[in-house]
Amino acid sequence: MGPVYLDHNATSPLRPVARRALLAALDEVGNPSSVHAFGRRARRRLEEARETLAARLGVDAERIVFTAGGTEANHLVLAQATGPVLVSAVEHPSVLENAPDAGRIPVDHGGRVDLAALERRLAGGGVALVSVMWANNETGVIQPVAEIAALCRRHGVRFHTDAAQAVGRLPLDLGALGADWVTLSAHKFGGPVGIGALVAGPEAEVRPVLRGGGQERGRRAGTENVPAAAGFAAALAAVEAEEWRRMAALRDRFEAALGAAVPEAVVIAADVPRLPNTSAVALPGVPAELLVIRLDLEGVMVSAGSACSSGRVRRSHVLEAMGLPPDLAGSTVRVSLGPATSEEELARAVDAFARVARDPLVRRALRTTWEEEPSRAP
Repeated sequence: MGPVYLDHNATSPLRPVARRALLAALDEVGNPSSVHAFGRRARRRLEEARETLAARLGVDAERIVFTAGGTEANHLVLAQATGPVLVSAVEHPSVLENAPDAGRIPVDHGGRVDLAALERRLAGGGVALVSVMWANNETGVIQPVAEIAALCRRHGVRFHTDAAQAVGRLPLDLGALGADWVTLSAHKFGGPVGIGALVAGPEAEVRPVLRGGGQERGRRAGTENVPAAAGFAAALAAVEAEEWRRMAALRDRFEAALGAAVPEAVVIAADVPRLPNTSAVALPGVPAELLVIRLDLEGVMVSAGSACSSGRVRRSHVLEAMGLPPDLAGSTVRVSLGPATSEEELARAVDAFARVARDPLVRRALRTTWEEEPSRAP
C-alpha cells in the first residue's frame, strides 16, 4: 500500500484535465504580447482561460489579473490601500507579514470574526481596507464574508477576501458577494503551482506593483504564464459540487471514527461551518511536530500550522487567536482531503492515529494532560 496523502490544503495533486491543458500549452511557442500568429495563438489561449474562470466565478473576465500565486495577489491588494488597514487575527502570513501595522480583528473561540468588534471599528472611521480570508487554511473555518462585505459597503470601506482555500471547495459567486478584491490560487484544488489571480470588483482599481510592461491591462507586468493559466482554468472547470458533498461526508466519518479509536482526540471548531475537506485534530499535550513526524513514519502525511513556513512546525497564530489552551494550540495537526481521497485511506489514517496514540511516550503526554485537567477528560 502506498502512502496516504492528507495535506491538500498545502497543495493538491494536479488534476488530469489540468495536466493535459498545461502540456498542450507547453507544446506551443508564442508570447501573448506578440502580434504575429504564434503570439496571437498564445493570447487566445490565455484569454480563453480567463473567460473560463470568469464564467465559473460569476465575474467579468477583464476583472481577472493573473499572478504568480495567492501570495502575490495578497501583496497586490495590500498595495492598493490608501490608509489604515484592518485584517483578521487568523489571516495567512502573506497578509499578516505584509501588513504588520494593520489593526487586528478578533475572532471568537470558533475562529470566526467578531462582527460586532468589526462594526465598532468601522463606525469609528478612518479605515481604508478590510481583509478577511474566506476560509482558514489551518482549521477550515469559513468566515461570514457576505456579512463582512455588506458591513464594509455600509461604511464605505474597501473589502478583500483571500479565497485561496475556498475556491474549488465551496460554491463561489464573486459577483454576488460584492468584494472589491478576491485572491485565488490554483494549486489548492488541482491546478498548477505558481499561478493565481486577483479578481477586482467593478469599481476597484489595481495599481501595479510589478512594473516594466503592459501585461494584464497594465496591472501586472511580466510575460503571462499561459500554460499555467490554461491548467488553472481547466482545473476549476472540472470541479463539481458532488466533490464537496463527498468530501464532507468522508470528513465527518473520519472524525467519528477517530473519536471512537482515540477518545482523547479533539476536533477543533467542530461546531462551526468549515471547509468540507478539513479537520484540525489535537491530541492534547502531544507536540504537533511529534504527531506530524510519527504519522509520516506510519505512511500518513498531514501538516501542522501553515505550509508556508519553510518546512518548520511552529506554534499556530490561528489557534492562539482562537484562545485555545496551550495543550491544544501546540498539539493540533491538519488533516485535509482531496477529490481522490478514499474511505480506505481514511481508515488507514485512523489506524495510524490510534497506533501513535498507543505509543508509551505519547500515552504519557496524554495521561499527564488529563490528570492535570480532569474536567476535560473523555
